[in-house]
Amino acid sequence: MNKEHVLAFIIGATIVLLALLIVHIVKIIRSRPLPMDEMEGHDFEYYCADILKAHGFLDVEVTKGSGDFGADILAEKDGVTYAVQCKCYDKPIGVKAVQEIYAGRDFYDRMVGVVMTNQYFTQPAVELAQKLNIMLWDRGYVDAMADEDGRRRR
Repeated sequence: MNKEHVLAFIIGATIVLLALLIVHIVKIIRSRPLPMDEMEGHDFEYYCADILKAHGFLDVEVTKGSGDFGADILAEKDGVTYAVQCKCYDKPIGVKAVQEIYAGRDFYDRMVGVVMTNQYFTQPAVELAQKLNIMLWDRGYVDAMADEDGRRRR
């Protein structure tokens, strides 16, 4: 082996190790607990309402705790009305949440239905949401929204 081959091997091995390190760091960051993970359901609803307000939503209203007909938050932005279902769980969110907001959107005569969560969605939930035109705002999306207004660091 000449010096060029050894140097190319060292550079290649270094690149592979750096890539593995980056993948490991990303996994750690994605799995870290967030403030929203420690909240009870009703606290999470107010947390989500505050995020919406910080992002320009108007007339943000948290509905009553029980008998909300599938919508935890009602809001409006740019002339579009929203019904939002909030789910603060420790496991992926399934189709039930999508069904709830589908009913809540229609009950409250809203244009858009959204499920906001501190988790991710199951594949059946994603498929149903696409079929019913329901927006899914998962852990990454909600965390990014919270980070934009500084809420995550609190």
